[in-house]
Amino acid sequence: MNHPLRGMAITTAILSHLSGATVVGILLGRWLDSYFQTSPLLLLVGLFLGLAAGVYGTIKLVTKFLGDDAS
Repeated sequence: MNHPLRGMAITTAILSHLSGATVVGILLGRWLDSYFQTSPLLLLVGLFLGLAAGVYGTIKLVTKFLGDDAS
């Protein structure tokens, strides 16, 4: 049985995965840049790693969500 708020829950979880991982990657990259004095380099690395982690988490979440409907 589908609950009406299930769509809102999956949308919120996807948004959290994408934005949360990206923000953490950016903040970690900025902190490492200030520590190692490598100004934009580690920020960009953190950005791309955060985006990759967010996409990976979103894919895992969506496949788990769609797997529940199939059973």
